[in-house]
Amino acid sequence: MNCEDSKTSKEITNSKVKDSIIVEVEAEAESKVKPNDSDDTFQLTDTNAMDFFMMFDKENPENKVRIYTRFGTIDLELFTETNFHRANFIFLTKKEYFDGTQFHRVVNNFIIQGGNTDNPNVGKKRGEIGRYLIPKDTRHGFNHHRGIASVPSSEIDNPYKLASPYEFFIVQAPNGAYHLDGDYTAFAKVINGMNVVDKIAAQKTDRAEWPLRNIIIDSVRIID
Repeated sequence: MNCEDSKTSKEITNSKVKDSIIVEVEAEAESKVKPNDSDDTFQLTDTNAMDFFMMFDKENPENKVRIYTRFGTIDLELFTETNFHRANFIFLTKKEYFDGTQFHRVVNNFIIQGGNTDNPNVGKKRGEIGRYLIPKDTRHGFNHHRGIASVPSSEIDNPYKLASPYEFFIVQAPNGAYHLDGDYTAFAKVINGMNVVDKIAAQKTDRAEWPLRNIIIDSVRIID
């Protein structure tokens, strides 16, 4: 079910934090969710997430972000074609969710994966935003070239590979990771900072592929 590098048997999954909800979602009715994402009482769920992001996508067209780390910055351009995943990433960026998370899984010559941490404050942020999954979107022909940002699947029994909304990974493999095509949603590409991706990928890790020295995502900000 989950993707593997030829040199590792570990799955690209939602590391450390397990989601526990899976439900079919539809994106046809806009009247069932609150359009005001600044409402602190509103939480995303599997039943309202797609309708919410349909509206958020229309009202928030930004598609470039900058990831700040101690190694330098990484700029991503998000694909408008994968609109729900673009909207989700922009939404979380505006919520400052990624600030203080980590590149928590590093596999040199394969991927670096970010958006998680063992910091309990991040778990609290997730709880405030909500528990939800997003269906994969592989209809647009985006391949997992070097520099592509994609979405891991949840650790739970997940035959349709619904995407984990809080995490992402960047393909660092020099020759790409095309065995991931069709199973994971490529939603963005690195337009500046692949040298930073390479520096992060070269860091030493433990057996669980967690960096020995935490690689903090200081912040993610919209740049366009």
